[in-house]
Amino acid sequence: MSEENSPIVLTFPVGPLQCNCTIIGDPVTKKALVIDPGGNPELILAKLNELSLQVVAIIHTHAHLDHILAAGDIRKATGAPIQLHREDMFLWDGVAQQCLMFGVPQISLPKPDGYLQDDHDLGCCEGVAMHTPGHTPGSTSFWFAPANTLIAGDTLFRGGIGRTDLPGGNHKEIVKSIRQRLYELDDDVSVVTGHGPGTTIGNEKRSNMFVRA
Repeated sequence: MSEENSPIVLTFPVGPLQCNCTIIGDPVTKKALVIDPGGNPELILAKLNELSLQVVAIIHTHAHLDHILAAGDIRKATGAPIQLHREDMFLWDGVAQQCLMFGVPQISLPKPDGYLQDDHDLGCCEGVAMHTPGHTPGSTSFWFAPANTLIAGDTLFRGGIGRTDLPGGNHKEIVKSIRQRLYELDDDVSVVTGHGPGTTIGNEKRSNMFVRA
């Protein structure tokens, strides 16, 4: 894919816990994915409008409330289907309890329109889902080869990894997911993390104190 036709990748913090929401768009077809709409639906919709993009799916790296709060609003505004991994449905269905736990105004969410699986074709920008459990049972990363970009959610951070002490977390699983799936990507791959600054696969393989290559 030529540089001028490379996917649009726009990441910005949203919601009460400043989750990194990402819009991935095809500059030719104008199709786009919204990943982890964790709040501020008006902001997300405004950025989509600025880029003249049409949402074809709303996808989630996992179902902790800070990554899903605006999913219903984005679906209502765009008609795009909501997708996540089925193994995180216990968190999706428990969003009201999550809101209580974190002191966030309670919301209700529509049922997902479909479920992501490992190697799932995301239908936009050659995106592929990678099931990377550990932070939650259904944690999923999204690989976009044309953009040389991985959306890692809360699985991998710059110099860190996701918590595994919350319901459904598993330390052995997250280490396995990072070593056997994420670290198999090339060193120059850009990583969009669930919170905070991005990184690269090579940087984490060399310097991540929790999971070295």
